[in-house]
Amino acid sequence: MARMLEAKSLRKALIPPSLLPDPSPAHLQPTRLALHVNDGASSCSAYVASGCRVYKIEISMEDSTVSKGKESLLIPVHAQVINSSVVDRCPHRSEIQSVVIAEGDDYNFLILGTVDSYGHLIISRLDTTAADIDRLSYSVLPRDCGIGEGSWAGICFSLIHWSTVAVARSFCKSIDVYDQDIHLRNLRTLWYPSSLSFIQSSMYCNGDSSVLAVAEGSQLSVWDLRTNHNGGCIQRVCGSIGDLIYSVCSSPSGEIAVGGTDRTVTVYDHRRYFFLSRWVNCSKYEITGLSFSSIDSAYIYVQGVDYEVMCGQWRESEKAFSFRGDSNWLGFCKCANRDLLAGWCDSGSIFIADFVPKQYENL
Repeated sequence: MARMLEAKSLRKALIPPSLLPDPSPAHLQPTRLALHVNDGASSCSAYVASGCRVYKIEISMEDSTVSKGKESLLIPVHAQVINSSVVDRCPHRSEIQSVVIAEGDDYNFLILGTVDSYGHLIISRLDTTAADIDRLSYSVLPRDCGIGEGSWAGICFSLIHWSTVAVARSFCKSIDVYDQDIHLRNLRTLWYPSSLSFIQSSMYCNGDSSVLAVAEGSQLSVWDLRTNHNGGCIQRVCGSIGDLIYSVCSSPSGEIAVGGTDRTVTVYDHRRYFFLSRWVNCSKYEITGLSFSSIDSAYIYVQGVDYEVMCGQWRESEKAFSFRGDSNWLGFCKCANRDLLAGWCDSGSIFIADFVPKQYENL
């Protein structure tokens, strides 16, 4: 039985212009933001990347009411920026393309991963209880030492072990898998990769996260890190010819969703890879971000290439609600274990949307 979702709040905060006056444009995929909810849930920290640096913006999450406009469009309220600073543990030499966060083993520190346009990976431990305690950091240069043309690069952590990380490089058509700073595997894609995600299904994991879903060109490819047969690729699913896939994600129950230039969300079964549902034209523009709801995987969040975000039930192709930024997204993400979304616009605004099960609101 589906659990209805409801918006708890939508906040809008502004990055201080003195900290970041002119953000760099980066690539089409808005993968330059990571979000963490601080202890007590009274505030959250958004980590945004511009140029060669990462910035931390702490935003208040005090209770607020939510207002709706036409067609269930959420209207934001102003939120206070509690603190903002430069994260000085990310000495990249070219533009950072992706930022991700994972929680450490004892929950007292965060794992911040960044990768730049040449595939230079930096992993840093950030303390969550004190401001300036040095933690172990390490960096890994790409195997070709960053020779060639820069391009979009993506990064994702293993769902089970934060020390395992996969890095995709678009123009190189390659994915490198590391255990901390040790190189484990190199996967060669047929087309330019544009998104990657470890599959969450227990059918594959068995206590270990070893299967990777990759969007490359108009194809969805699935890779098993435990096998060398066929280079590790265990499945290819072809989409419409000429329609590029920009985003891939998986649900806790294992379904895999893709979206791209066709403005359609396609959800595949993780066992036999036939499509379960196609939500046609659910976005006004190309889809560059997808995330299943952590509350109910029957819902999915869809982020368009301009400034719109929509949530709905993918089986019924039914929109539930939406909200908009005030300009194009430079970064967008969802928290791993709760329905808290954040988007960073090129105007300097950060939008924080919080969603909860509807029945909780009536208690």
